[in-house]
Amino acid sequence: MEDLLYKIPAETPKEKILAMLKEHPEIKFVSLVGIDLAGNDTDEKIPIRIFLKDIDDFYAGTAVQTDGSSVVLPGIATLNNAKVDMPIDPSVNWFVDYNYENYDEETEKPIGTLRIPSFLIHEGKRVDSRAVLMDTLEYVKKELLALLKSHKSISGLEHVNTEDIADIEFTSATELEFWVKTPLEEADIAEMSASQVMQEQYWQRTRGAVRTALEQSVILADKYGLKVEMGHKEVGGIKSHMDESGQMSHVCEQIEMDWCFDDALQSTDNELLVRTLVKEIFRENGLEVTFKAKPMIGVAGNGEHTHIGMAARMKDGSIVNLFSAKDMAKDFLSAVGYGAIMGLLKNYEVINPLVSATNDSLNRLKPGFEAPVCIVTSLGHTPAVPSRNRTILAGLVRDLSNPMATRFELRACNPYTNTYIALAAIYSAVLDGVKVAVDKTTSELLDELSKKPGEAGFYLEKDRAYRSEDDVFEDYTAEERDRLFGAPPATVWENLENLSNYPEKKAVITAGGALNDAILHSFVEGALLRWKTELISRIIPENRNIVRSAKEIDADNVTDQDSYNWTKISGIRSYLAKDSIDEKSLFTLLTNALNAGDYATASGLQVEMYDKVEELKRLYDAYKKNMI
Repeated sequence: MEDLLYKIPAETPKEKILAMLKEHPEIKFVSLVGIDLAGNDTDEKIPIRIFLKDIDDFYAGTAVQTDGSSVVLPGIATLNNAKVDMPIDPSVNWFVDYNYENYDEETEKPIGTLRIPSFLIHEGKRVDSRAVLMDTLEYVKKELLALLKSHKSISGLEHVNTEDIADIEFTSATELEFWVKTPLEEADIAEMSASQVMQEQYWQRTRGAVRTALEQSVILADKYGLKVEMGHKEVGGIKSHMDESGQMSHVCEQIEMDWCFDDALQSTDNELLVRTLVKEIFRENGLEVTFKAKPMIGVAGNGEHTHIGMAARMKDGSIVNLFSAKDMAKDFLSAVGYGAIMGLLKNYEVINPLVSATNDSLNRLKPGFEAPVCIVTSLGHTPAVPSRNRTILAGLVRDLSNPMATRFELRACNPYTNTYIALAAIYSAVLDGVKVAVDKTTSELLDELSKKPGEAGFYLEKDRAYRSEDDVFEDYTAEERDRLFGAPPATVWENLENLSNYPEKKAVITAGGALNDAILHSFVEGALLRWKTELISRIIPENRNIVRSAKEIDADNVTDQDSYNWTKISGIRSYLAKDSIDEKSLFTLLTNALNAGDYATASGLQVEMYDKVEELKRLYDAYKKNMI
């Protein structure tokens, strides 16, 4: 399959595109990829003959329309005003998605669909996630260019003549984690938890179908030009078994794939491509893949650490990393780098809702399993010795021999984070911090970032700490973490409410005009609807089944301990799920609050429900283990 066409490079002229497609008759369809505010991508099968004939209409956005019921744009594309146009984006790579289960009879090659990144336009305005990121980056670039050129010398960047800066480049990369399992087989949580604690899986050799699928995924991603850096086993999983035919069975393990950084917009498109090809390749090998942030409570979840960088392209064509200091053994960062991390941390309360907007995402963001729950960074103990603290929210990644490698790693993202929207907010916050930092020395900025709570600063909040080189889970109590770094939101409602609770921070991420109030309102409305619906239709019924399965065990030998345990279990079961005329169960109270739109009450009840269900599971496990 070496002669397949895998991508059409960005900015390829129309005439060359037409010629390339005519040379590859196995490409039978075109699909326009618009990203709504929930991060969903559109997909359809438009015969290639229509694209070849009407290519100018596709560029103009008049060839394809959809409606508000097809995409998540609540409050924007309504039922009585639903028309959405979809112009294509020639500024990024276009990828060909091949169906390896359907071959063209004439060419004997798999049928291909050219997936073209596109925008969603409603009433003449771009309202999709890709456009939000693209337009925000244009704003941030314009502001940064003016800011940097107005300062002849910037601390840590004394070697850069700011007047020679021709352009600003925003770079990003993501690390994709996912769980792989044999379809229909249930996982043993206790066994996987023990395996994780004993570190039996991390970086271990892959075997059987998992190895084959991982190797095929890496090879295929490289054919698309993604420059894969590695694929490996992650921390979660258990050892597979071998069936009678010699095939691996009972597979349940965690995998990670990493590939090279790219322009921020292209990087998010690349992430979407990798998720698609990974899921298809593992499925072809008889394996089920999930990208859920916390597919199984009690074992490691799936993160998608997002790397954030920023560089200046000089007039002579050279590239300078704006985060790296001239003397990397003396300074952790340049003034721009310090400003970037301070802007991210100070404004994270309004970024977090865009990073973690689902029940699933917040299930992952709890203490343990290296989950980043505290708004704090780590730089390393000294500039001369780079270090990586895996317990913080956003860490500094450095390589003293390679200044271009300096970047920040945001650890809170997961595979279903809408990276387009999240990066738009992140780079807006970065700009806010850089505006303050360019007038300061690196020493002043290090002191500001390292200040103790209670110390007044020129930018960061007085009563908070923002840097820790310690393990934030082992070296601080929960109360200390909340006091020093801020209490993390417990529910989707709490997280989204921060967009209202911090108007001055919200103004920072909306300053560019693309991530505006209308877009944020639509994002919130959609997230709340999904939160409510999932609780009522999935989570409460799942928990009700847990209650029902906690049944009294008929045993010959029942001790007083058994009777005591069952009495407690029975009381929790009734509290959770049993209504009376005068008193309603927790499940009913939560459902009623959600249906009434009393989200503040529902949020508190959701937290209580989770605690009670976990208590029930612990008690019933102890109850069963005492039975003989």
